[in-house]
Amino acid sequence: MSRAVSSPVLSASHGIFRALRHSNFRLFYAGQGVSLIGTWMQQIAQSWLVYDLTHSPFWLGMIGFIGALPILMFSLFGGVVADRFPKRRLVLGFQSVLMVLALILGLLTGYHVVQVWHVAVIAFLSGLVNAFEMPARQSFIVDMVGKEDLGNAIALNSALFNSARLIGPAIAGILIATVGTSTCFFVNSASFLAVIISLLVMKVPHAASPRKHASVLQSTIEGLRYARHTPAVFALLILVSIITIFGWSYSVLMPIFADQILHGGPRGLGILVSFNGVGALTAALTLAAVTDKVRPRRMAFTGIGVFCIGVTALALSEIFWLSAAMMVLVGFGLVTFFATSNTSLQRRVSDHMRGRIMGIYSFSFAGLFPIGSLMSGFLAHKVSAPFAVIFGACMCGATAIVVAQLVPPVDEPAGHASPSADSPPPA
Repeated sequence: MSRAVSSPVLSASHGIFRALRHSNFRLFYAGQGVSLIGTWMQQIAQSWLVYDLTHSPFWLGMIGFIGALPILMFSLFGGVVADRFPKRRLVLGFQSVLMVLALILGLLTGYHVVQVWHVAVIAFLSGLVNAFEMPARQSFIVDMVGKEDLGNAIALNSALFNSARLIGPAIAGILIATVGTSTCFFVNSASFLAVIISLLVMKVPHAASPRKHASVLQSTIEGLRYARHTPAVFALLILVSIITIFGWSYSVLMPIFADQILHGGPRGLGILVSFNGVGALTAALTLAAVTDKVRPRRMAFTGIGVFCIGVTALALSEIFWLSAAMMVLVGFGLVTFFATSNTSLQRRVSDHMRGRIMGIYSFSFAGLFPIGSLMSGFLAHKVSAPFAVIFGACMCGATAIVVAQLVPPVDEPAGHASPSADSPPPA
């Protein structure tokens, strides 16, 4: 086939998927595509299992808290580990452990001996693994594609994640209603084999081991100082923390909306989360196409606005398909914000700090989630699920407006890298 491309459509497609020209990233992308479907199936199945065991919104929030607590506690150290050891080996080992944990939960559920404390223990162990796996995996992307295609690769990863969000929950809803919850856990365990095989067969150049003169604690403090004294990085991390605590935590209450408010049961839950995936996937593909053309700051605040509108309307709706439509807006807004933030951070940080900054990002993105999920579960228990969601949306919108006013624009023009990869950008 000729390398010349004359069709505008083909040219656009090549631009959107250009990171896939790297063979290692293609392998990883294919493996992740299978594994993430299983991950989403387990997430839905686990939420429904907890709800079925307890019928308690508080326990839904508590399991979310327990699962993310290790990320809050250890993700900063996970970033240091990612900077010190080969990232592919780290990701390979951690994915293998997650496969075993999913299998154990499937066996407990399949033999009808599972109790809520079993789910809590496995959620905690999975969170502990993720605290170290997330910074390694996120900083591994640049090793596969280089800095030139980094933004596109992150957007494509987000598209893949949200394609799985579209497919996985729908399959999970059907399986839970027909053959039982345990099947979802078994499928997820098997799906890890795809990404494990992709990591085993890819060829990654051997990188020189970084110097390890500083202790883990000193290296962690060094990363925190770097983030604090880099204005653009600091502002992004604050925004990520805000949206995680007050916004993203709506997700732990979705079984209540699906069952008690919209009367959709497990199938309804699967549909709602899948519609969320439609919006998220649309956002990710849009970002993949325009990531070098639009200022990240503008995209980030647009995402926050769309999310706040969508999630507020979701909380007020008692019509199933209207709620499903609002889930599209919610997914679009969240992914627009989070993917833009991730891309902007990775473009700005120096290579020797990448793992640590991604550790801080994991802390802000997922580590603070237990605080928000616990808050949402408590408010839903004491008042109502719609009240908890509206409260979070108001906090997101109000705080984002304040941050937008107090933090001056620091984004470089769209399509340009930061002035130096090894020094903070100017304020």
